[in-house]
Amino acid sequence: MTTSDALWATSLRRWNAVCWVLFAAMAVGITALSDGAGRYAALALLGSVAGCFAMLVRFPAHPVVRPHGYLAVLVLALAGLAYLGTSYAALFMVTLPHYWMFGRTRRISLAFLGFATAGTLLGSWLRQGWSGKFFGESVVGTLIVVAVGVLIGLWVRAVVEQSSERARLIVELERTQAELAEAHLRQGAAEERERMAREIHDTLAQGFASIVVLAEAARAGLATDPGRTARQLVSIESTARENLAEARELVGSGRRPGGAHSGSVAQTLRRILDRFAEDTGLSVTAELADLDCDQQTRIALLRCTQESLANVRKHARASTVGVVLARWPYGVELEVTDDGVGFVVGASTGFGLDGMRKRLAELGGRLTVTSSVGDGTRILAVIPA
Repeated sequence: MTTSDALWATSLRRWNAVCWVLFAAMAVGITALSDGAGRYAALALLGSVAGCFAMLVRFPAHPVVRPHGYLAVLVLALAGLAYLGTSYAALFMVTLPHYWMFGRTRRISLAFLGFATAGTLLGSWLRQGWSGKFFGESVVGTLIVVAVGVLIGLWVRAVVEQSSERARLIVELERTQAELAEAHLRQGAAEERERMAREIHDTLAQGFASIVVLAEAARAGLATDPGRTARQLVSIESTARENLAEARELVGSGRRPGGAHSGSVAQTLRRILDRFAEDTGLSVTAELADLDCDQQTRIALLRCTQESLANVRKHARASTVGVVLARWPYGVELEVTDDGVGFVVGASTGFGLDGMRKRLAELGGRLTVTSSVGDGTRILAVIPA
C-alpha cells in the first residue's frame, strides 16, 4: 500500500466514525422529538440506512452489497423521513458526501443526488401540500443544501481526480526512472565487459599467442640451434612476466594498464618492435616521432601497434614490416604496413580490428584498413589533436 492509499484509508475510517456518531445523534433526536407511530417509522428508516451503510463498510467487495443499492435505500429513506417530517434535513446533510463517495462517476453521483432531492421534495409536498411552509422551508432549504453539496462535491471530485492523475504520473515517473537506471546499469556493465574483453584480447591473449609461437620454435630448434632456443626461452620468460604484470594491472583499481607509463611513446614502441623482430626474425623498419600525449592516446597507440603486429605474426606470412608514428596539425598518425599475403577487408570477422576501431572511436579517432589478396596490408590509425 502506498502512502497516499494509507492516508486515504485513515481518512475514510475517521469519516465512517463521524457518520456513526451522527446516526446515533439522529436516533436520539428522533426518539426525543417524535412520538407515536411516526417515531418508530422514522427509526426504522434510519436503521435501514445505518444497516446498509454498515454492510457496505464491513463487506465492500460482497456481491450483494452494492454502493448503488445503499444510495437507493438512502433516497427512499429521505423521502420517507420528509413525509414523516422527522430529521430528513439532518440525514440529507450528513449523507451528502456519500453520493460522491459511492457514486463511482460524476454522472451517477449527480443522478442519485437528484433522486434524493426529488424524493425529499415529494415527501414534503405529500405531507404539507402546496403551502407557504412547503415553499419557504422545504423547497428553498433543500435546494440550498443540494446546491452547496453539488458545488462542494464537484470541487472535491476535481481535486481527487487531479490528485489521482498526479499520483499516476508520479508512479509512472518512478517506474520510468527505475527502468532507466536499470538500463544504465546494464549498459555500464556491458561496456565494462566489452572494455575488459578488449584489454584481455590486446594484452593477455596476444602475450599467450606469442608464448605459444616461441615455445613451438624453441622446441623445433632445440637440437639444431641451442643458442637461438635459449634466446627464445628468455623471450618466453619475459613475455610471461609481462602477461603477469598485465593481469595484475587489469584486476587492480586505478592503475594504468599496458606499461605505457615507462618512457615516451616512441621508446615503448621501439621496445615492442625490437622484441617482435627478435621473436619472429622479420625485418622491421620504424620511423617514430618523439611525441607528448595523454595517457589514453599512449595506450591506444600501444594497443593498435600490438594488435597489428599480432595479426602480422599470425596471418600475414610477411618478410618486412614498417611502422611510422608521426604528428600532424590535425592529430597523431600511426601506420603499420607489411608485405604479406593480404586479405579481403570486407570479409574480416576478427575481434582485433573491431576492438581497434572502438578504442580509437572513444578518442574521436578512426581506423583505416587497406589490403587485398597478395598485396600486403596497411593499417592507419588517426587520433585527433
